Amino acid sequence: MAQKPPPPTGTTTNPAPLPVSRRLVTPQDNTNPHPDSHKETQLPKTKSQNPTASSLAHAMSQPDSDAIVADAAAAATDPSPAPAPAPPVVEWPEGGALTRDWVAGLESTLDWCSRHLPGDRLPAVLPPALVQRLVLAAAAILHREPNLVRVDPRPGQAVVVVGDVHGQLHDVLFLLRDAGFPSEDRIFVFNGDYVDRGAWGLETFLLLLAWKVLLPNCVFLLRGNHESKYCTSVYGFEKEVMTKYKDQGPQVYRKFLRCFEDLPLATIIAGSVYTAHGGVFRGTIVVPSKRSKKGKKGHKFEADFTVDPTAMKLGSLDELLKARRTVLDPPWEGSNLIPGDVLWSDPSLQMGLSPNKERGIGLLWGPDITQQFLRTNHLKLIIRSHEGPDARDKRHDLLGMDNGYTIDHEVECGKLITLFSAPDYPQFQASEERHNNRGAYIVLNPPDFATPVFRSFEAVKPRPAAHPFYDFEEVIDSDEELNLDAMDSGTSSLS
Repeated sequence: MAQKPPPPTGTTTNPAPLPVSRRLVTPQDNTNPHPDSHKETQLPKTKSQNPTASSLAHAMSQPDSDAIVADAAAAATDPSPAPAPAPPVVEWPEGGALTRDWVAGLESTLDWCSRHLPGDRLPAVLPPALVQRLVLAAAAILHREPNLVRVDPRPGQAVVVVGDVHGQLHDVLFLLRDAGFPSEDRIFVFNGDYVDRGAWGLETFLLLLAWKVLLPNCVFLLRGNHESKYCTSVYGFEKEVMTKYKDQGPQVYRKFLRCFEDLPLATIIAGSVYTAHGGVFRGTIVVPSKRSKKGKKGHKFEADFTVDPTAMKLGSLDELLKARRTVLDPPWEGSNLIPGDVLWSDPSLQMGLSPNKERGIGLLWGPDITQQFLRTNHLKLIIRSHEGPDARDKRHDLLGMDNGYTIDHEVECGKLITLFSAPDYPQFQASEERHNNRGAYIVLNPPDFATPVFRSFEAVKPRPAAHPFYDFEEVIDSDEELNLDAMDSGTSSLS
């Protein structure tokens, strides 16, 4: 069946029913050895998920936009026959507090701009002052959250967990509409990697920050390994911001970097599910250093202690809470290894903990470590992300990412799941043969929240025409073999 075009952008009408080729997919092949874990349930929809056009008009200002229309007409590449009118310039809402209508209007505006406006004209609709204000408002909320956020749903609330999205704005818009927008009935937990590789990392992250400001107790944004200075300088986000905001680019980019520092590292949902971008982490093993010959008279002798970074011991949640997360590029050595482990580690079928030599940072951990982590912390599930189809193609010990998720460990206490939410990833590929993977999200329903409902979906196509912001033909595909010296010193133009 031929695909229907996406609903007109810039409007808030209800989307048309999905054609067969765009409906959610419950995998029936043998790529996952646990078919009993698949469920198809329809999440409740709220009336507010599709605001009316009049509510959007009320939420946004109405300046003259003739210049924007002229630029858009020349730059439009969307094949749809009748593009919607250009949206007005986005302004901070009167009264200072975001509303659902305002966020819905921002979503429509970002969608329209991605289809009809050259990237360097984005400030005409989304002024840099507005972007910086929104980023700072979100960062202030994120900064107050601990490294490990306890997400405790109220009776009747479901939780939606989302993996990597990597600047694929239109797939994120589909996911939000399909799962049901964040609300008092539905919590969202995002596992990081909002930017890089895709062409709309700025728009994607900004939209999620708006949802965070609107519903701080219903939207939780965790940090991924790409929310760093090093990765954004290599995989495109820095250049994207500079291209779109030109002279204001350095200032806008710095605001994003500071916001990255404030993103929490992990959540525990309903006391039973641990989520983080990469996974588990090593504990700090402290050994006494050489003692001095004498202490001061009348004082007890206190030995000096040093951290042994080579020792491998599973870390505790208390250690995670105490780790220093406000570093742009988590260290791969020294005393503060936990953030790097949480963001960069990968599961393995080999038992035990070992250095992640492929990536040069983080850990590899086996099923025995998953069992230990779950048992020690009285948990039933680990949901992590971090590995897309390109990474899994190079790992013959684990399942491929064709359906947007895999169950990597199944142990006595529960399961370890890898979740990836960017379909047809990466957006820009050097080879003619694409991965054509599906994305997925997970729904955790009360009362126990430990039985995941997997919802796989295909990419929104056709994607609007866009140019990459990094050299995708030269840059390594799956974050392997990192230049740690560059990561340590910083490769950004702002360094």
